Amino acid sequence: MLAMGTLTLVTSASGSFAAGGTAAGAVGIGSALGAPVLGSLADRRGQRPLLLLAAVLNTVAVLALVLAANGTAASGDFPSAVLAAAFAAGATCPQVGPLARVRWMSLTAKAGGPTAPPGGSARDLDTALSYESTADEVTFVLGPALVGILASLVAPWLPLVLAAAMTITLVPAFAVHPTHRAVPATRRPAGGKRKGSARAVKLPWSVALPVLAMACMGTFFGSTQAALSAFSAGLGGAEIAGLLYAVMGLSSAAAALSVAYWPRRAGLALRWVLCAILMAGLAVLLLLVPSSLPMMAVVLLVLGLPVGPVMVTVFAVGGNVAPAGRLGTVMTALASGIVAGTAIGSSVGGQLAQLHGAAAAFLVPVCAAAALALLGAGTAVVLRRRP
Repeated sequence: MLAMGTLTLVTSASGSFAAGGTAAGAVGIGSALGAPVLGSLADRRGQRPLLLLAAVLNTVAVLALVLAANGTAASGDFPSAVLAAAFAAGATCPQVGPLARVRWMSLTAKAGGPTAPPGGSARDLDTALSYESTADEVTFVLGPALVGILASLVAPWLPLVLAAAMTITLVPAFAVHPTHRAVPATRRPAGGKRKGSARAVKLPWSVALPVLAMACMGTFFGSTQAALSAFSAGLGGAEIAGLLYAVMGLSSAAAALSVAYWPRRAGLALRWVLCAILMAGLAVLLLLVPSSLPMMAVVLLVLGLPVGPVMVTVFAVGGNVAPAGRLGTVMTALASGIVAGTAIGSSVGGQLAQLHGAAAAFLVPVCAAAALALLGAGTAVVLRRRP
């Protein structure tokens, strides 16, 4: 709700699409930069205090954004306070999704003791990550829809106020939930570095593979959105793009949920590569679809099927290569990769759509999916060499 709510509010208040897009971009940049910082602090200080502080700071930042945007409407200009508040809202956004995955990884690891059935812990983790990815996909669909409904029926500021209200009530509830004890803080002693502390342990280079993969995934999302906007605009209404994109999100969510029932023998890397190759192959169909909304909806419905499983798999690989005490940092870095990639994909796809039409923009998701498959192949080598 945050990025779309900012775009809607600032555009409505200033009367400028450029101002709204700039403010929404500030939210994305703030989130991409702030998420790994919050994850690192959660590793060192514990999730509960970090989430409680982030909930308060984010609520204040969002309300400040609402006030600054309304001040824009009154003064008739676009003050820097709007950009500052938008950046702060993104940077302080509580990383509930990534930190929830950290809790699942710790809980399933502790449950998979010597008396557990073979592969039981891995299956439990796949089930948990499948749920988390499904929840993400559903919120990606429902959040913008809720913004549009509330902004059009009531007022443009209401979605952000509602988001702030949910943040200050629901994030603390997650923060104090007993599962936070499954992820103890790895503090550094005052006299020096303790082995295994979050600050002493360096991130291995192999962590870059899943982070880059999530950047490719974000590029896939952002460029698809931009291309669909151009495609639907040619048929009489750019607003149809949101509905078309939601079709892919729904099939992706359902497929992500199914990963819990997939066989374990194939391994994470092979699952990653095969699903990414299928993504790239199905994305080619976007280039072949005639100017028909029903056909495009069918292609997007099928295209979403490998997307959810890839996300589940990349998060699982991220947990596999993350060193002890740095899970929060890695999980939030993966989330930042999606945000940064979405911004890149939206920019590149938008430029190609403007200059050469929707067909050229649809080349970007094809290339992003192909790069995702190559990264999966590299991950296969890394995982094979790990003890």
